[in-house]
Amino acid sequence: MSSVPDRSDIDEGYKWDLESIYATDDEWEAAYDAAGDRIEDLAAYEGQATDDAETLLEVLERRDQLMREISKIASYARMRSDEDTTDQEYQALSARAQSLAADAQSAASFLEPEIQSLTREEFEAMLEDEPALETYGHYVDDVLRMKPHTRSAEVEALLADLSEVTGATGEVYNMLSNADMTFPTVEDADGEGVEITQSNFVNLLKRPDRDFRNRVYEAYFDEWESMRNTVATAYKNSVKADVKLAQARNYDTAREAALDGPNVPVEVYDTLVDTVNDNLDTLHQYAELKREALDVDELRMWDLYMPLAGDEGPDISYDEAVDHVVEAVAPLGEEYQSRVAEGFDSRWVDVYENTGKRSGAYSGGTYDTQPFILMNYQDDVSSMYTLAHELGHSMHSELTTDEQPYIYSNYEIFVAEVASTVNEALLTHHLLETVDDDLFRKHVLNEFLERVRSTLFRQTLFAEFEHRAHELEEGGEALTADRLDELYRGLKADYYEPAVIDDRIAREWMRIPHFYRAFYVYQYSTGIAAALAIVDDIVGDGTVDADAAADYRTFLRQGSREYPLELLRIAGVDMSTSDPIDRALSTYGDRLDELETLL
Repeated sequence: MSSVPDRSDIDEGYKWDLESIYATDDEWEAAYDAAGDRIEDLAAYEGQATDDAETLLEVLERRDQLMREISKIASYARMRSDEDTTDQEYQALSARAQSLAADAQSAASFLEPEIQSLTREEFEAMLEDEPALETYGHYVDDVLRMKPHTRSAEVEALLADLSEVTGATGEVYNMLSNADMTFPTVEDADGEGVEITQSNFVNLLKRPDRDFRNRVYEAYFDEWESMRNTVATAYKNSVKADVKLAQARNYDTAREAALDGPNVPVEVYDTLVDTVNDNLDTLHQYAELKREALDVDELRMWDLYMPLAGDEGPDISYDEAVDHVVEAVAPLGEEYQSRVAEGFDSRWVDVYENTGKRSGAYSGGTYDTQPFILMNYQDDVSSMYTLAHELGHSMHSELTTDEQPYIYSNYEIFVAEVASTVNEALLTHHLLETVDDDLFRKHVLNEFLERVRSTLFRQTLFAEFEHRAHELEEGGEALTADRLDELYRGLKADYYEPAVIDDRIAREWMRIPHFYRAFYVYQYSTGIAAALAIVDDIVGDGTVDADAAADYRTFLRQGSREYPLELLRIAGVDMSTSDPIDRALSTYGDRLDELETLL
């Protein structure tokens, strides 16, 4: 019977080096106490921030230093908790860190309303008195831009104090899905019991035994069904919080509020959804090809993840994946490539699944630490691509830290997903250029098609779902489990028209943690569209365009120094149009035809 190992059974070389942040928990405690004292120091500036240029600079620098320290404190605690979500000690540390961060945000909440008391002309005069304020020029511009949606200092402090409460549903969902929920063990064709987990569910749906896939699929979603009312209540209240907070900030809709933060027009969202819907025939072609390749009368939901090559793909060990990824990023320049290799040697990555470990993958770390990547590596092509994806985020952070002050280090997700999917696209290009084995090539093409399907198509479906769910709440309609199932099932039927849509897939919305960060997922879709355009510019004609690669590296170094659409224009992409999306969908169609020929 297969099982998930305990963390103690995994070699240290395959675990991230959190001791590089704090050598001991006692060091963490000392940093926690010191940050608490600094919160009081910052709060003392309330009512004085804009008295003169020198004071404004001082309070901005003190705020940034405090937030840098707290980000380290919170990051360490969260990653320790993610190593084993059942560990009560680190759950407590993470909760304390979140409370500390909320206290700091509350203490600093006076600052932006006070800045908004200035006119642009008054700030320009301050720049003349204190040239060092130039560092904060774009930040102040952004703060003044948000003036119509910023409340009084008293209300801002209240909203900051409530941040833990308004975000609680996501935390409840995370603990439910990662710590409390357990999934059945299903027997394979040899009679061996296989434990279903959040991390291996999709991987199990790639096994060639169709009856086994069916049993896994049913057992997994039946477990979600047992949590149906709990999850529906959590999501309903998450949506309600989004709507109420948007109203508190004078927005007409929650979507408008979410997109206005990074200054992305809602038309970008609508253009994405409309363009993808206009091209669903390509996705339908993919589904029909999969039905034919699997030689089945009806394509069922438990067939969707099966490779189009028709059998299991090659095993890719973690060390082999590292070699492929390092070679794949060579077009981005020698310095970029060498830093990637150094990162693997410096234990950026927590590689393997262990009992209680948070599912999925992410790139973490802070301005003052090395990057950290959480993985649940499964020795397959998909995990190799996930590694490349998260490494893109980490290298974006590294290059931004090199170039930008702390205030511009937290780049928007809209541009972050470009960096991750550029690495995926470069990996595809590298493998197709260097691998001769037809079976391997089929699986590379399959992985590319699946990545685009699950990113450009699937995430756009998710974007439609959460937009409509929020519209229902804003329109006064109750978000019951039945209504959410109905909404999701209808979208699934539109997107996967040739396949059979069953009752269990209508519950799939329950397993998507990103829904608790509203209007986040559409950026995966815009990100992959931009990434495919950038990679086409760099290596599209078969040779490396050094200028295009340099433009892309310049983009990575900007952090949040400009607004997202302007940043992407540095890299040669205009996301205010449908052009990058059309190019991505065209590339998808070409690769689909290529694989169909190979098959």
